[in-house]
Amino acid sequence: MTDPVTDYVRGAAHFLDLPLDDAQVERVAAHLARTKAMVALLRDAPLAPEDEPAELFRPAPFPDEDPA
Repeated sequence: MTDPVTDYVRGAAHFLDLPLDDAQVERVAAHLARTKAMVALLRDAPLAPEDEPAELFRPAPFPDEDPA
Protein backbone atom coordinates (compact mmCIF):
# COMPACT_ATOMS: atom_id res chain seq x y z
CA MET A 1 0.00 0.00 0.00
CA THR A 2 1.35 3.44 -0.90
CA ASP A 3 1.07 6.64 1.10
CA PRO A 4 -1.32 9.10 -0.61
CA VAL A 5 0.67 12.12 0.57
CA THR A 6 3.88 10.73 -0.92
CA ASP A 7 2.02 9.84 -4.11
CA TYR A 8 0.68 13.40 -4.27
CA VAL A 9 4.16 14.90 -3.81
CA ARG A 10 5.60 12.64 -6.50
CA GLY A 11 2.76 13.50 -8.88
CA ALA A 12 3.04 17.24 -8.24
CA ALA A 13 6.82 17.14 -8.69
CA HIS A 14 6.40 15.26 -11.95
CA PHE A 15 3.77 17.74 -13.17
CA LEU A 16 6.08 20.66 -12.31
CA ASP A 17 9.07 18.90 -13.88
CA LEU A 18 10.78 19.21 -10.51
CA PRO A 19 13.44 16.55 -9.98
CA LEU A 20 13.17 15.26 -6.39
CA ASP A 21 15.06 12.27 -5.05
CA ASP A 22 13.39 9.86 -2.62
CA ALA A 23 14.72 11.65 0.47
CA GLN A 24 13.41 14.99 -0.76
CA VAL A 25 10.01 13.49 -1.55
CA GLU A 26 9.80 12.05 1.97
CA ARG A 27 10.73 15.40 3.57
CA VAL A 28 8.17 17.31 1.52
CA ALA A 29 5.54 14.65 2.27
CA ALA A 30 6.27 14.88 6.01
CA HIS A 31 5.79 18.66 5.99
CA LEU A 32 2.63 18.38 3.92
CA ALA A 33 1.19 15.71 6.23
CA ARG A 34 1.94 17.94 9.23
CA THR A 35 0.17 20.85 7.52
CA LYS A 36 -2.81 18.60 6.79
CA ALA A 37 -3.00 17.65 10.48
CA MET A 38 -2.94 21.33 11.53
CA VAL A 39 -5.70 22.13 9.06
CA ALA A 40 -7.84 19.33 10.49
CA LEU A 41 -7.51 20.85 13.98
CA LEU A 42 -8.63 24.24 12.71
CA ARG A 43 -11.36 22.84 10.47
CA ASP A 44 -12.94 20.99 13.38
CA ALA A 45 -12.78 23.93 15.82
CA PRO A 46 -16.24 25.30 16.65
CA LEU A 47 -15.86 28.91 15.51
CA ALA A 48 -18.57 31.40 14.72
CA PRO A 49 -18.01 34.23 12.20
CA GLU A 50 -17.54 36.72 15.03
CA ASP A 51 -14.66 34.60 16.41
CA GLU A 52 -12.53 35.48 13.40
CA PRO A 53 -10.60 38.67 14.19
CA ALA A 54 -9.41 39.34 10.64
CA GLU A 55 -11.51 41.72 8.59
CA LEU A 56 -12.69 40.59 5.20
CA PHE A 57 -10.56 41.76 2.31
CA ARG A 58 -11.69 45.07 0.96
CA PRO A 59 -9.64 46.60 -1.82
CA ALA A 60 -8.65 50.21 -1.38
CA PRO A 61 -10.75 52.65 -3.40
CA PHE A 62 -9.22 53.71 -6.66
CA PRO A 63 -7.93 57.28 -6.31
CA ASP A 64 -9.65 59.90 -8.42
CA GLU A 65 -6.35 61.56 -9.18
CA ASP A 66 -2.67 60.68 -9.17
CA PRO A 67 -1.21 61.46 -5.70
CA ALA A 68 2.11 62.61 -7.24
